[in-house]
Amino acid sequence: MNAETLRQSLSALRANWLRSMLTLMIIAFGIMAVVGILTAIDAAIYSINDNFSSLGANSIEIRPARGERGARRRGSVEKRAEPISYEQAMTFKDLFSERAVVTVSMRASGSAAIKYEDKETTPTIPLVGVDEDYFRVKSYDIQVGRTFSPQEARRGGNIAVVGSEIVKRLFNGRAERALGKGIAAGPLRLQIVGVLVEEGESQNSADKIVIVPLSTARNAYASSKTNYGVIAQLTSVGDLSTGSSDATGVMRIARGLGPRDANDFDLITSDSLVEEIEENTAKLQAGAIAIGLMTLFGAAIGLMNIMLVSVTERTREIGIVKALGASRSVILWQFLTEAVIITQVGGVVGIIIGMLVGNIVTIIAGGAFLVPWDWIILSFIVCLITGLLSGLYPAVKASRLDPIESLRYE
Repeated sequence: MNAETLRQSLSALRANWLRSMLTLMIIAFGIMAVVGILTAIDAAIYSINDNFSSLGANSIEIRPARGERGARRRGSVEKRAEPISYEQAMTFKDLFSERAVVTVSMRASGSAAIKYEDKETTPTIPLVGVDEDYFRVKSYDIQVGRTFSPQEARRGGNIAVVGSEIVKRLFNGRAERALGKGIAAGPLRLQIVGVLVEEGESQNSADKIVIVPLSTARNAYASSKTNYGVIAQLTSVGDLSTGSSDATGVMRIARGLGPRDANDFDLITSDSLVEEIEENTAKLQAGAIAIGLMTLFGAAIGLMNIMLVSVTERTREIGIVKALGASRSVILWQFLTEAVIITQVGGVVGIIIGMLVGNIVTIIAGGAFLVPWDWIILSFIVCLITGLLSGLYPAVKASRLDPIESLRYE
């Protein structure tokens, strides 16, 4: 292919610009579907990685097992594991403290309305009771003020550390003004002693949260069904599997399990969570690619039809060009070039629109702008293959036309 072939191809496309534009847009929409969805999925995966990174690469979270099978006369039934009690959580903390920094917490309420004077937040603020190690393990930084002392965490106190969103709603965003002020959170009357650094919108953001000492939350909200969260952050970054094995043994002791009893709790690490989520999103990615390929398949059929019509309409022109000495390869490359130009331009348009749409969705959801280079390269390759396959048969047909018969064509 040379510059003259490219010029002739562009001239032919301009002559049939409406049909070329319609085919181009079909291809663009197919690529937009692929790039847009995959961009949003990739951004979600990166956001999830960032969110779970607060748990720490060497941290282990312990939760009650999702369920175990119990036997009955008429078959098996689903049996929920018992929640982790306060005594079990504190026993684990005491026994495992040499291997890790262990924090114990409880979700007191997920729907508290926080009040200050005549101002009030929406009744959707999580109220969490924590010990003194919670802020360190969760990597929560204090903007102004302080956290809880060990004595305050264990003995209780009407104090609270609040997220930045609480300060925005009740104190016009002035963290210094919030210190020392009294707020109401459900049945509790609390004094603000600290404000967390703003994290921004994310899945596990601490901006909309009120944190109180663990004993304070227990006195106001605890019951026999309350589950206490346990997170162990290993003090030395080593083999996480070894730490998980040790944590399993200690929790079995804390739960009072016998040698033959199965574990009624799950150990979760940030790595395992992200891997599970990535496995699930891989299915979404495959679905998005399938949707895009189906659209491109339809566009390829349309492009081939247009190229065949173009060959028929330009039969006399092809005859003249051949009579002037053009070879079969020149005609072949001209028609192939036209098909590739349509698909590649359509691909560029689709990539730009898809990337914008995907990132708009991502930004609305609280993620960061992302350029999906892998999917962009894949889209270019797919468009190139689509153009070559769609244009090959029409190009071969045009190159094989007899020049004498072509000149006679009306």
